[in-house]
Amino acid sequence: MGNIPKSFFQLTSLAYLDICWNNLMGSVDLSSFWRLQNLVHLGLSNSNLSVTDIYGEGNNSLCTYLPRVTRLELASCNLTGFPCSLAPLNQMSYLDLSCNRISGAIPKWIWSTWNSSLRYLNLSHNMFSIMQVPSYVLPFYKLGVLDISSNQLQGQIPMPSPSAFFLDYSNNNFSSLPPNFTLYLGFQFKISKNNISGHIPNSICDSRTSVLDLSFNSFSGWIPPCLIQEGSMSVLSLRENQFEGVLPNIIKDRCVLQILDLNNNKIEGQLPKTLTKCLQLEFLDIGNNHMVGTFPSWLGVLSGLRVLVLRSNRFYGSMGGDLHSDEKSGEYFFSLQILDVASNNFFGNLSPEWFDGLKSMMNELNTTGDILGDNNSSDSGMEAEASYQDTVTIYYKSIYRTFDKVLSTLTVIDLSNNSFGGTIPGSLGRLTSLHVLNMSGNAFTGDIPQVFGRMTQLESLDLSQNQLSGDIPEALTNLTFLGILNLSNNQLVGRIPQSGQFATFQNSSFEGNLGLCGPPLPNPCGISPAPPSTAHADDSSHVDVVLFLSSGFGFGVGFAAAILMRWGRIGKWFLKSARALRT
Repeated sequence: MGNIPKSFFQLTSLAYLDICWNNLMGSVDLSSFWRLQNLVHLGLSNSNLSVTDIYGEGNNSLCTYLPRVTRLELASCNLTGFPCSLAPLNQMSYLDLSCNRISGAIPKWIWSTWNSSLRYLNLSHNMFSIMQVPSYVLPFYKLGVLDISSNQLQGQIPMPSPSAFFLDYSNNNFSSLPPNFTLYLGFQFKISKNNISGHIPNSICDSRTSVLDLSFNSFSGWIPPCLIQEGSMSVLSLRENQFEGVLPNIIKDRCVLQILDLNNNKIEGQLPKTLTKCLQLEFLDIGNNHMVGTFPSWLGVLSGLRVLVLRSNRFYGSMGGDLHSDEKSGEYFFSLQILDVASNNFFGNLSPEWFDGLKSMMNELNTTGDILGDNNSSDSGMEAEASYQDTVTIYYKSIYRTFDKVLSTLTVIDLSNNSFGGTIPGSLGRLTSLHVLNMSGNAFTGDIPQVFGRMTQLESLDLSQNQLSGDIPEALTNLTFLGILNLSNNQLVGRIPQSGQFATFQNSSFEGNLGLCGPPLPNPCGISPAPPSTAHADDSSHVDVVLFLSSGFGFGVGFAAAILMRWGRIGKWFLKSARALRT
């Protein structure tokens, strides 16, 4: 807390100074540290400091006092310009300027001054718009990490040679790759969220890349089959592109795939059953494609599978399968925490036993909040850059929301917009750590299970657009975390519960149920549609009798008159006939 003690700047023999992740405040200029001529390591990151570089602004009088700094950590130091006083430091090995507000160009002298010494360069999360490079092949002999993600860089992506262990160009405006970019790929290659188009060459399979993230671009054509069937990558994320074709049927036995994300492309055909060879698979997202087939119940044998997204495809049939015929039936989908099969053509009743295997949703809330992803360590010692975390987009709290970090605490079941029918299985109530349950847009009948009141971690419950009947269970008021409730457009009846979270819900949560009453709906309970009053009924009955008698009397009179008139005519004819006979 407070400013940096001035006594630090009198320690002329100091070689290592790391005060990162503190509550230090105030402004400090780099020139204050340059007077420490033995300083090799300087760490000021994430300490609420505002670092300036006065002597970098055209004043070179301090160059003779420059220390032998080789590692400089200035992340989140409120820098607004690139520290130009670093230019004479010809032995820089590690430089972190991430999470500042530096704009303009990445200076050209970086690539020439530090090409033989630099191992780590992180300029991410700034506002750089230009890379001043001598060519699109950067000659770095020791570079292990190059992270220039989350800037405003444009044009063609430059590649270091030889290849770096970790390359991240994500979240920029790059428009193209060098023609032979696959020659320079390292262990991780990330170019997510740029404007890059074209096809992926088959030569990419000759690289040693283990993490490949090309998501959120405009790539097209077929996915090189080797990327999947070889199973040599741990992470393959191609979501939000225009890839087409079918997936290879055969995957080799030594598959090490952990994350496969193909969401929102134009992929057809069926999901290869040989994915069961990928015993380390944790994340499978093939949502928003044109894939067909029945529910892949055979994936249940993958004990580590945590995320399964089949949303918006053409899957069909029941969602049961022969899940429990195996002797290990209790281990099916054991670790599953996100199941999204919304907007397909599934139908039929849900078996109560289907949800028995979802053990990860039955446990107490995991408060550790681990991030789902690849945490392989590296021989290069490149710290957190060796890990990877993927993105998942789900319908969460009435919003189609993207999670950039998939936490182990996030648990979701989305069965919406299919043709499921029958009653809702009460076994769902055993999923006590479930956060989101969406069963809307189906044909479920019967009551809302009372046991739903046991799902105490539930934050969003959507049962709308079904044929549910009966009362709203009072037990649902036990759901103290429930922020979103949608029971609209069913056949529910009775009084709406008033305690707990129910006091916060609006009309839209209950509309379309003609039998419901009580707040927030306008129709009060205990007053059914008013029948006619007794007095009114008596008067009405008197009127009806009078009208009946009057009608009857009028009919009788009319009938008698008609008979008499008719009888008069007959009488006259009879008399005339009798007289004629007499004569």
